Amino acid sequence: MKRLLVVVLVVFLAACQQNKIGYVDNIKLMDGYQEKIDIEAKFKTKADALSKKRDSISQAFQIEVQAFQAKAQKMSQKKAQEEYGLIQQRGQFMGQQLQQEEQQMQTAGQVEMDTVVSKVKKEIKAYGKANGYTYILGGGDGGSVLYGTDAQDLTQEVLKILNDSYKK
Repeated sequence: MKRLLVVVLVVFLAACQQNKIGYVDNIKLMDGYQEKIDIEAKFKTKADALSKKRDSISQAFQIEVQAFQAKAQKMSQKKAQEEYGLIQQRGQFMGQQLQQEEQQMQTAGQVEMDTVVSKVKKEIKAYGKANGYTYILGGGDGGSVLYGTDAQDLTQEVLKILNDSYKK
């Protein structure tokens, strides 16, 4: 009888224990995270500078090609073809250099963004542990939360922690 009472009590306590569940809107969280905003601004500045460099080089190259075309009329056909081939090679080389710079910039930007995402995940996990959550789900576009009450939305709390931490 005593054992039956203990088993019933354990089952009852287990049934009464509820999971604490919250969710974070990933889109709002990332859009409001100052470190992510700063990284995007930094790489936009770099992209704009690269675009201006590309335009400047392209414009200078076009002027050089036009000057060559005017000069080529006075050259022998063979000499003109040789110089035109050299100009084409230089143009291709400049294009490859610019493309390589752009790829390096994109790779560096992706590495920084991956680091930010990792920080956010760690902070959410730490928040969940510190506040006794069994689960914290991800919401927003592509998230797993289709509906949640505002009381379970932890987005602003986690965002404040992230931004306060970033300011330090």
